[in-house]
Amino acid sequence: MTTILSIRDLGKSYAGGFNALKSVTLDVQKGEILALLGPNGAGKTTLISAICGIITPTSGHVTVGGHDIATEFRAARAMIGLVPQEISLEPFETVTNTVRFSRGIFGRPRNDALIEDILRKLSLWDKKDSRMMQLSGGMKRRVLIAKALAHEPRVLFLDEPTAGVDVELRKDMWNIVADLKADGVSIILTTHYIEEAEAIADRIGIINHGELLLVEDKATLMARMGKKRLEVQLGDPITAIPASLARHNLALSTDGMALTYTYDTNAERTGITGLLNDVAAAGLVLSDVQTHQSSLEEIFVGLVSGDTT
Repeated sequence: MTTILSIRDLGKSYAGGFNALKSVTLDVQKGEILALLGPNGAGKTTLISAICGIITPTSGHVTVGGHDIATEFRAARAMIGLVPQEISLEPFETVTNTVRFSRGIFGRPRNDALIEDILRKLSLWDKKDSRMMQLSGGMKRRVLIAKALAHEPRVLFLDEPTAGVDVELRKDMWNIVADLKADGVSIILTTHYIEEAEAIADRIGIINHGELLLVEDKATLMARMGKKRLEVQLGDPITAIPASLARHNLALSTDGMALTYTYDTNAERTGITGLLNDVAAAGLVLSDVQTHQSSLEEIFVGLVSGDTT
């Protein structure tokens, strides 16, 4: 695969000694979707801001399409589209002019057909002559997305693009992301909606306290770190786990009707057969057995809290 974005030992420190980024190294491939997850203040926006030239990194270097963001800023920045968290738009300008201007500042020739296509895909075409101050918050968010796409970037940063917006915009947004990916555009997404990352990302990056904890293929990450839970439904309630089952580290539900067993899917032996034999030997009657795979959210919470066991 072709690397479109290369980040090497990127750091950002402030005068008070706070390290917002700690030697972040990352390669993003052409046409992939990378979801960058982390709690508030983890360094997600700082990383994006450093790459896009909004802030100056303290150390390290970044190239976009082979262009260094420090020595070839214009060429590098022209390849990047950014949908920021904050909505900042000229209140008296129309939707069409706002998006058209964004294309122009990157030196791209006028292309009304492209602008129309973008506005239609984002359900903005009927608002094309409306002024920014006349739009709802959700519509303004759509305009930000349109602005980011206007100059046909090859790397698109989406910094919490669907935070606080309606379901319709989310649907439109992910349809556009799918089209961009098919066209070879690389998308770096930060989101608090972990289910979105789980649904659309190719790789997952987890950042905390300015440090990139890992970057891994989504399926590989979930297979490596995910755990399964086996829930044994009982025919009759019990008040305590029998002593003969103590070695299995079971959890008893509050109503006494279920036993939960957690196991590693990558272990040589899961211990399920022994558990079920011991349950039967203890005289407990089973009514049902269900399994549950750990979600990406559970894995994420475990990583940022330092609990990966």
